[in-house]
Amino acid sequence: MHRLAGWFGHGTGDVVEILEGMLSHCSVARPAHSHADPDWGMAADQALAIEGDLAALITGRPRIDAPECAGLPAAAAILELWRRHGRETPRHIHGGFALAILDRRAREVFLAIDRIGDGRMTFASGARGIVFASQADMVAAHPAVGRELDPRALFDYLYFYSVPAPGAVFKGVEKLLPAQWAHWRDGRLDRGFYWALHYRDAPRHDFPEQADRFRALLRDSVARARGDDEAAAFLSGGTDSSTVCGVLREQTGKVQAYSIGFDANGFDEIEYARIAARRFGLDLTEYYLKPDDIVEAIPIIAGHYDEPFANESAVPAYFCARLAAADGHRVMLAGDGGDEIFGGNARYAKQKVFEIWQRVPAGLRAHLIEPLANLPGLGGLAPFRKAQSYIRQANIPLPERMESYNYIYRQPLDQMFEAGFLGAIDTGRPAALLKEVYDRADTTSYINRMLHLDIKFTLADADLRKVRGMTEAAGIDVRYPLLDDAMMDFSGEVPPDWKVKGQYLRWFFKNALRGFLPDEIIDKSKHGFGLPFGIWAREHAPLRERIEDRLSDFRRRGLLRPAYIDHVRQEHMTGHATYFGKMIWVMLILEEWLQARKL
Repeated sequence: MHRLAGWFGHGTGDVVEILEGMLSHCSVARPAHSHADPDWGMAADQALAIEGDLAALITGRPRIDAPECAGLPAAAAILELWRRHGRETPRHIHGGFALAILDRRAREVFLAIDRIGDGRMTFASGARGIVFASQADMVAAHPAVGRELDPRALFDYLYFYSVPAPGAVFKGVEKLLPAQWAHWRDGRLDRGFYWALHYRDAPRHDFPEQADRFRALLRDSVARARGDDEAAAFLSGGTDSSTVCGVLREQTGKVQAYSIGFDANGFDEIEYARIAARRFGLDLTEYYLKPDDIVEAIPIIAGHYDEPFANESAVPAYFCARLAAADGHRVMLAGDGGDEIFGGNARYAKQKVFEIWQRVPAGLRAHLIEPLANLPGLGGLAPFRKAQSYIRQANIPLPERMESYNYIYRQPLDQMFEAGFLGAIDTGRPAALLKEVYDRADTTSYINRMLHLDIKFTLADADLRKVRGMTEAAGIDVRYPLLDDAMMDFSGEVPPDWKVKGQYLRWFFKNALRGFLPDEIIDKSKHGFGLPFGIWAREHAPLRERIEDRLSDFRRRGLLRPAYIDHVRQEHMTGHATYFGKMIWVMLILEEWLQARKL
């Protein structure tokens, strides 16, 4: 698996012991290569390159496109790129990676990760030096940093179900965003982006040509992802995983695919996986998840992730990967990313309805429509009640409007959080994080801006961490063909009206693959590996008891008011199990994570 760690400066103490202390927190096999002396320390799972006062570390599956680096080992190639291109070095690297370059003479350290954020880089910088690693807890283990929790990050976790970059759960620690670099030089830190996805907003009229181009890129992307390895694949029965499996089967002649089912109404969609398996001739392994599996997975999730991470579909991802590992596989392909680059999430179509309101002249909205809709007594009538709700939502600008469905966004925070905790955080921080990414998108289309937002928050901060983390825990390396650099660039050339045509999601992707994918899969509504946690947490005694034990401890943390925790638990047990079950899961995983680290 892919890990690196190191520091520059902070030259006190036993450097070998300090490096060992950082590596002791590594959640996969420890990096095999290391070096430490009073000036710097470093470790990586791939070979280091140290040439005089220069050193480089890189991890992942980088592809370097510079002719001058042909034949060089990856770390040595990075040094050659650095000498020639400086901060532009990452532009010449493709695929998933994280890198660090250290220059002892110039007293500088350069860090960067790949375009989609599959690689991870966390760091803590100051006047005396910089500490960096693939995991936040490895950075926090350095004596110059420490393990004090950041209340702002805990609020972000409760809001997003993970700690999104650039924040980190430990005070003083930061994370790089996708395609971002950080350059520390003699106490000063600069940041920048070496790549941005360029979006085309103008319509196109060459669908046949672009569909042919897309299908060719798809074949190339799958081939690059599998490389020379015998790859298995995830199969949910959705459009993306079915596409990856189908192309992989064409290229290799035989594919072992893995699917998870749920014995719970409204959650099981394994029949679609069977449809894909029949169409493409896949060797399908099915596993029906049980409540006891969640009990087993909870400490694995809490122990593997370097920060609290509450994407509940980590559970089926883990059991899928474990099945593949038991069959001898070491590489799996996953279909993540298609929705976020080609327009497949329902909220994209939903927001189109609200954006219509923004095209109505402001004077007409303010002086006629809104006063009429809000006339006294009309709120009790269904058409006017719906109109009032629509106007309220439509008047909230994107991207904040999408957060009106967020659990915490809808809560009275002073009733939810303890006063001391609430006073230590900025409750507007999540909105600011979202707005920065939304506004930074190279597009004027709100559809493309939402996609840009999801590449960062839904993919890099959530889904890729989920799949990468759980496959690592099972001993599997995962790869994402649909997020290949060339496919990403192509997706930007697909205009927004081909991504979401009216209310039709992924119009281009689905029509380009019609005849290849089964119609039943193309026409199905999006689902994926949902988890009936809320239902099972109410019905399954061992899971229910574990929740009660952990929530009892969590009440003493000083984050959420005990009365509010009791309210959520009561509503979960007697009301909407799935809706309130999500917050139960978020609290449960946080407490499990804190206890696993004795915090």
